[in-house]
Amino acid sequence: MTKPFVLACGALVRELRAVFEQEGLSDSIDVEYLPAPLHNRPERIVPAIEERLRGIDPDRPVFLGYADCGTGGLLDTWIERADRKVTRLPGAHCYEFFAGAERFAELHDEEFGTFYLTDFLARHFDALVWEAFGIADHPELRDMYFGNYRRVVLLSQSDDPAVVAFGRSAADRLQLEFVHVHTGLAPFAEPVRVALGSVVR
Repeated sequence: MTKPFVLACGALVRELRAVFEQEGLSDSIDVEYLPAPLHNRPERIVPAIEERLRGIDPDRPVFLGYADCGTGGLLDTWIERADRKVTRLPGAHCYEFFAGAERFAELHDEEFGTFYLTDFLARHFDALVWEAFGIADHPELRDMYFGNYRRVVLLSQSDDPAVVAFGRSAADRLQLEFVHVHTGLAPFAEPVRVALGSVVR
C-alpha cells in the first residue's frame, strides 16, 4: 500500500511527531513541513501546498496538517477541486483543534478580545509577532494591533514550564491579562487518528 503523504505547517512539528509516535504511525507515512511564517501570509498557504504536491502521485492520499489558517475558505475550495484525495485538520485554526471545538468556543465566548498562543507561538513570539509586526522597532504599534485585546490565552500542549514562562512574558509585553489553559495533545490527536488511521492500517 502506498504511504500517505503528510504536508503540514512547521508550527506543528513537535505535536505531530508526538501523535505519530503515540499512534504508531511514524513508519507508515511520509511527512514534510512548510515554513511556519506562512501563518503571517495566509494567502500564500494554498500556492505553497499546491507547489509542493506537484509530482506527488495523484493516487496517493494526502493529509494536510493545516486548519483553514486564515485562508478564508480558499484551502477548502482548493481541496474540493484537487485531482487527488486530500483531507485536512478540522476547524478554522490551530487554537480550535488544540483546544477542541467546544472548549475553544467557551473561551471565545468568555472574552472575544483574546490573543491566543500555542507552545510554538509562545516559544517564537519575538520572531512571529513582536518583530514580524514591527513592534520591536515601533513600540507604538502595540496599541494599534492589540488595543482591543483584553487577554492572552496560552493553550499549552506540553508540560514544559518554559512555555508557560514564554506565554506570560508575551502577555506582560502586550500589557494584557495572562491565562493558561493546558490542552495536552488529546483533542489534536483525535482528528489525526481519524484522518490517517483507516488509510494506513
